[in-house]
Amino acid sequence: MDERILKWLFDIKFAIEEIDSYFEGSEMDFFKYKKNLMLKRAVERDLEIIGEAINRIVKRDPTFENKITNAKAIIGLRNQVIHAYDNISDENIWSILQIHLPKLKGKIEILTQH
Repeated sequence: MDERILKWLFDIKFAIEEIDSYFEGSEMDFFKYKKNLMLKRAVERDLEIIGEAINRIVKRDPTFENKITNAKAIIGLRNQVIHAYDNISDENIWSILQIHLPKLKGKIEILTQH
């Protein structure tokens, strides 16, 4: 695998692990998340990193658009967080954390094992 792509895959892996660490030792609670501005900004920053890394990967090797589920949607989220920050929905981010991030984590684990 291309060294740059592997580096970006590990960037994604570390950003996901960082998000997981924010909730370590406590139950993931939407209302606590919604009230904690610092936590929300930290999560959003890691989602930006994930989206940017996927964007770079897909530009370097377009076949990764099929290897990473919802690659375009993840890139779109990154763009929304950066450019349309005033339209970010806590509920949308929360559903990403609950539903999509665990799936992406599994896929990245597989891709970084090769």
